Amino acid sequence: MEVPFVSFRPMEAELNEELHQAFQRVLDNSWYIGGPEDGAFEHAFAEYCGVSHCVGCGNGLDALFLILKAYGIGEGDEVIVPSNTFIATALAVSYTGATPVFVEPELETYNIDPARIEEKITPKTRAIMAVHLYGQPARMDEICAVGKRYGLKVVEDAAQAHGALYRGVRVGALGDVAGFSFYPGKNLGALGDAGCVTTNDAALAVKIRALANYGSDYKYHHIYKGHNTRLDELQAAFLLAKLPHVDRMNEFRRGVARRYLAEIRNPAITLPSVRPEAEHVWHIFAVRCERRDELEAFLLERGICTNKHYPTPMHLQKCYEALGFREGAFPIAETISKTELSLPMYYGMTDEQVAFVIDSLNEFA
Repeated sequence: MEVPFVSFRPMEAELNEELHQAFQRVLDNSWYIGGPEDGAFEHAFAEYCGVSHCVGCGNGLDALFLILKAYGIGEGDEVIVPSNTFIATALAVSYTGATPVFVEPELETYNIDPARIEEKITPKTRAIMAVHLYGQPARMDEICAVGKRYGLKVVEDAAQAHGALYRGVRVGALGDVAGFSFYPGKNLGALGDAGCVTTNDAALAVKIRALANYGSDYKYHHIYKGHNTRLDELQAAFLLAKLPHVDRMNEFRRGVARRYLAEIRNPAITLPSVRPEAEHVWHIFAVRCERRDELEAFLLERGICTNKHYPTPMHLQKCYEALGFREGAFPIAETISKTELSLPMYYGMTDEQVAFVIDSLNEFA
C-alpha cells in the first residue's frame, strides 16, 4: 500500500467547485492586487481568529519580518526564538539586522520552554517569538507573563497552527501580534505562497500594511522605506473558499492523531504529548525514535513516506555559523533533530492507510 506523507487530492476533489468559482470570480473582476477578495478574506480571517485586524502579505516569513520591522527592531537588538523550529522564524529576525537568541524547547511538546526564556533576556532584548510548532500552541500564559514583566513584545509564529486553541482562544489572538503562513501544505493553505498578520493593535496594523506596500500610506506617497509583499487576489479567493472548512478538516486530523496515540504501542517510538490547555491541530504528527533513520527506511520500504522536522537545528546551519555555536550548545534541539520523524498526516487519509501506518510502526523491531 502506498501512503504519501501528504496529499492535497482529497481536499481538492471535495472543494473542486468552490475553488474553480473562486478563480472565476477573480478573472471576471479583472482585479488582481488589493481588491475585494483580499479585503473579504482579511475580514473573515480576523473574525475567525478573534482579532480586530488582519493584513495579508506574500508569505509567512514576510509576515514575521514586517511585524519586527513595524516595531522598529533592528541592528543591535535581540529577539528570543525557539532553538527548535523552521528557520524562517530566525531569518525574520536576521533580516531586520537584529540577532536571534535561541531558547531550548520542552522535549515532550517540542515548543519553547517558558522556564528557559528569562535567563536569555538582556538589555538588548526587544521581543519573544513564540512558535506554535507542529500545530500545538506554546504555553502562552507563561510566555506573555515574561514579556509583560520585561516590557517585551510577544510575537506568535502561528504558521503551523491555523485554528488551534489555547484555553479556548485561537492562536493569532494570544500575543501582541501573530504571523501566519498559508503555504499550500498548511492546515489552511493557498494554492501558492501567501501569509498574513493578525493583531488587535490598530496602529500596528496600519504601519504593517504600509510597509508591505512599498512603505506607502496612499498611492505614490511613501512614509517608510517599505517592501513589496502583498496578498494577491487569487490566493485570497482560494483561502476564502477554504476557510469555512478549516475546523472540520482539523477535526479530521485530530481523529487520525487519536488513532495514532491510542494504537501505536511500540516502546521504541516516543509519541507526542498534548498539554491539557491546548487544542492541537496536528499540522505535523512528530514521533521520536533513537533509530530514526532505520525506522524511516523501514517505513519507506513498505510504501509509507515520512519527513523530518528538522534534520539540522538552526544553530548548526551554515548561515548561522557566525553566531559561533558548536554541536552540544543546544542539546534538546539537537536530540529532536536526530530522533524526530513525521508520520503521514493529512485530510482525507483512509482508515486503511491509517491502520497500515500503525501496524507497520508496531512491527518495527
